[in-house]
Amino acid sequence: MVDPSRGVLFPSRLTAFHRYAPPPVAADLVQWFWIPEWDLEPGVVSRQTVLGYPALNLVVEPHGVSLVGATTRMSERVLRGSGWAVGALLRPAAVGTLTSDASSLVDVEQPLSAPTLHARVVAAMAGEALVGEPGAGPEAVDHEADAPADRHDHAVDIVAQWLSERAGEIPSVARHANMMPEVLIGEGGANTPAEAAVRLAVSLRTLQRMTHRYIGLPPAAIIRRRRLQEAAQLVREHPDISLATIAADLGYADHAHLTSDFRTVLGFTPSGYRTESS
Repeated sequence: MVDPSRGVLFPSRLTAFHRYAPPPVAADLVQWFWIPEWDLEPGVVSRQTVLGYPALNLVVEPHGVSLVGATTRMSERVLRGSGWAVGALLRPAAVGTLTSDASSLVDVEQPLSAPTLHARVVAAMAGEALVGEPGAGPEAVDHEADAPADRHDHAVDIVAQWLSERAGEIPSVARHANMMPEVLIGEGGANTPAEAAVRLAVSLRTLQRMTHRYIGLPPAAIIRRRRLQEAAQLVREHPDISLATIAADLGYADHAHLTSDFRTVLGFTPSGYRTESS
């Protein structure tokens, strides 16, 4: 199973942020839905820093719909005023219905023309009832007791139904590709591309083609991202564990390689991160 909270670098800085399992209609298309909302006082700024999962996201915001590619570095978004987003972390089976070239979207946010989807989600997030929308809400994965569940459930159902209708019948090759997230970024994921290929019962070359088609990154880069996410979480949540021990437990050659990975992708050292996140 993939831990949906692993890529959040500074959880204490988050505004209201909720995650939901997909409704059954989109279970083969979405890993999870995520919905942040914020309403900040004038002059107040909230910086949201994330080491994103190596996957594509479909995102609906008040100003439009976009397809966001996998990232190769830490991303930061500065929030002001009020707003929201309804995002879907996509499974490989959904990617092929939205783009023919996932690699062209790496580190890119591309507008997507979906006016009906946009209008319905905007109405749902405003609490406006729409006729004919599915009524079954998703199972909550991680949301606060006072979350505006009705609006969120409605918005999630709208996006899930839209994706399902767009995807249609999922071909067997896409269903096979859906196994990649668990093998590459799930708990107990493969440590090398060769191991991942064996688990997926494909050749290494086929695995490389699959990740290029559905994610846009090579398998080694995806595994490195998972390892760095896990390292950041351990550094932040377990100040009693030495950095050398974390490096060894996650398969880094030594502490220096862990530090190099942190500097290259995150822009700071593990010790600096531990201090800032405490």
